[in-house]
Amino acid sequence: MSETVLVTGGTGFVAGWCVAELLRRGYTVRTTVRSLAKRPVDPGGRSSVFVADLTSDAGWDEAVAGCDYVLHVASPLGGGTSKDPDELIVPARDGALRVLKAATKAEVKRVVMTSSCAAATPPVTSGGGVIDETVWTDLEGERLNAYRKSKVISERAAWRFMENHEGFTTLTTVLPGAVFGPVLSADNLGSVQVIGRLVRGRLLGVPRLGFGIVDVRDLADLHLRAMVSAEAAGQRFIAVSEFMWLADVAKELRAKLGTPAGRVPTRVLPDVLFRLISLFDPGVRAVLPNLGRKHVHTSEKAQRLLGWRPRPAATTVVDCAESLLTSMT
Repeated sequence: MSETVLVTGGTGFVAGWCVAELLRRGYTVRTTVRSLAKRPVDPGGRSSVFVADLTSDAGWDEAVAGCDYVLHVASPLGGGTSKDPDELIVPARDGALRVLKAATKAEVKRVVMTSSCAAATPPVTSGGGVIDETVWTDLEGERLNAYRKSKVISERAAWRFMENHEGFTTLTTVLPGAVFGPVLSADNLGSVQVIGRLVRGRLLGVPRLGFGIVDVRDLADLHLRAMVSAEAAGQRFIAVSEFMWLADVAKELRAKLGTPAGRVPTRVLPDVLFRLISLFDPGVRAVLPNLGRKHVHTSEKAQRLLGWRPRPAATTVVDCAESLLTSMT
């Protein structure tokens, strides 16, 4: 009989790939959704869906009961439109604790929680250098938006919960950078929308923004490695392949895709214009603190302990764009 894994937020971009990879490897999968109106499709019939929301206790015990593992991928995403940071922070923190309480009660073997490199980033004013899992983002840091705060607070809360837990369950956290790669559906695309804006020609130019990139397929693989590896218990793992400036992403798309990427801008957008746009675009305003910053995270730990091998970032962004272009036709 196959082992059973619960994946929270089953309709999300990362969660969808985790579900697909679990099914491919023969696991029985459960997913949680906020409403059955958006239930994920499983043509093989080896997954089941439970209604459970991060903001409520209802449904979590039932979803976790009988599971061997939990991948807690669900988390509220910030679009920068709310002035109240607690709209992101509270459900992220309390949702993580709800999942952990249900998982430890059910004595699952391990919970793998998706955090973010946003929870392991030095202050804006810090110098260069390679960043590893020992780094924690300072909540008192300058220009820290609600999304980044939610990632720090929810991961910290999860580790504090486990420090006081003496049972069977262990915790591992995975900290991805910007997640790109092929899309399974047009819903909940998260950071993929950056590539979408490029290929649709919806940017006046390319701002001086850069990302530590990870392929969604590799991220799903790392979640599964962290789920079953004895060495992963109690550990954080950064999930990043390479850093790329957005200008280099645009050049790669133009070079590899040719005519279909004809609307991808190549000129660099002046910082002053990007700051002006941020006054009217909440999404732009949310990433403004990253303008011109290059913080390089390393996944050496995941590669060394878990044998993880991420694909090149250039491959990821091209595959992502091709997938989006296909969905546009």
